[in-house]
Amino acid sequence: MIDRHLFPQFRLPDPLVLDIRRMNPWWEAKPQRRLPETRRHLVTQIHARLRSRLAPIVVVRGPRQIGKTIAQLQVLQDLLDGGVRPACILRLQCDELPELARLSEQLLRLVDWYEANVLGATLNELAHRGQNTYIFLDEVQNLTDWDVQLKSLVDSSTTQLLVTGSSALRIEQGRDSLAGRITTIEAGVLSLTEVAAFRGMDLGGPFLADNGTEPLTRREFWLDLRAHGRRIAASRDVAFGWFSERGGYPLVHQLSDVAWPELAQQLNENVVKKVIQHDLRVGERGRKRDAPLLEELFRLACRYVGQAPTADTLAREARRALHANVGTQRIHHYLRFLGDTLLLRLVDPLEIRLKRRRGSAKLCLSDHGLRASFLQEFVPIDPTSLRAEPGLSDLAGHIAESVAGALLATIPSLALSHVPARADEPEVDFVMTVGTRRIPIEVKYRRRIEPAGDTEGLRTFIEKVTNHAPFALLITLHDDDTVIDPRIVTFPLSTLMLLR
Repeated sequence: MIDRHLFPQFRLPDPLVLDIRRMNPWWEAKPQRRLPETRRHLVTQIHARLRSRLAPIVVVRGPRQIGKTIAQLQVLQDLLDGGVRPACILRLQCDELPELARLSEQLLRLVDWYEANVLGATLNELAHRGQNTYIFLDEVQNLTDWDVQLKSLVDSSTTQLLVTGSSALRIEQGRDSLAGRITTIEAGVLSLTEVAAFRGMDLGGPFLADNGTEPLTRREFWLDLRAHGRRIAASRDVAFGWFSERGGYPLVHQLSDVAWPELAQQLNENVVKKVIQHDLRVGERGRKRDAPLLEELFRLACRYVGQAPTADTLAREARRALHANVGTQRIHHYLRFLGDTLLLRLVDPLEIRLKRRRGSAKLCLSDHGLRASFLQEFVPIDPTSLRAEPGLSDLAGHIAESVAGALLATIPSLALSHVPARADEPEVDFVMTVGTRRIPIEVKYRRRIEPAGDTEGLRTFIEKVTNHAPFALLITLHDDDTVIDPRIVTFPLSTLMLLR
């Protein structure tokens, strides 16, 4: 037996210990914070990944304020209620521990302290006794070299980790160094089934199971989704009306009795401004980024929602608004920074056979509610409200395209792109790539569908053999049977939103 005195007990600063104990009240048989009764599908997904033990680390990534922390705490409570010993769960809110900055190898040292002072044993000793341990890390990207430390931890210790983050780039970089040790869940804003649940209505679970993208390559899957949408059309349309009115952030549906102007201000303060002034303010090597330019670029993304403006266009408009010299290269960099926060999904042009990329990224906001709050401009996308505002139809179409793109971007392992218009072929709004198959998608958000003109891009894409496209999807405003081409499955945006 190894003499433990050979290894002196690691001590943490007292303020840090107090912070950690406050984050883990179950160690002292005290309750954690009160949690909402309504649960996102995310909770079930996390439990499934933890049970499967496909990888020791489950990563949940998504923009700020979409419920990652609440889902983590609900999973944690379920484990406690299921009989897991309280001491066997460690949770750290990594963006709320300023004392951590003074430590070297912060995560590893915290685990050393946890083993010595809370568990009274190592993680491996408990594993050999048949006791599972869990480490929950929220906003992990705030720790220095977090990915290297996690790799070291799971390579030397038997435990399970649940990690959340709101930085796409930094989480993606971690994924590279954690290959084989990580399974990722993409979390977006509320799906339509979740909006319904938050409002007390049951639309069932996600139509797409959390077990891969293979079903997306089958035409029968989409026909079944269309039939499902029609079966629950009355409830679906009510929920879609709520989504149209307020977007998909949990806050706006949890507080459905609060007036929109108050909620809009909350979204601006806690999401947009926090991202621009906090998450993106400091870049590499401590260099400060231009906050006014970031804010103006986000404003332009709201204006060009669902479109693919060139960098020249964005630079010209930014120069006009800020009265400053803004180059296209800077626009490219700052757009990627906004994409890093997951508030903005950048859908790149499709590249086939290593052709040089032509065209700009399509701008899809994580949620159209952010646009409404930031620009203070409400544009309905549900058919009933839009019928009363026909002058907003074109803009509603762009927003609908953004909603579709943001939703598809949260499907794990799905490559999403778009096809810009070229001399020899029309544009295609989105292309889903699964393995060698490509599924083209058009969003035609209008009262009447013209069978020939509105499907030209889809038919051209399918008929090009090198695209390997077995069928196509046409996303519409209404349930519509106008298109009779058997290769094209048609259904409304509200039905697409039942996927997740």
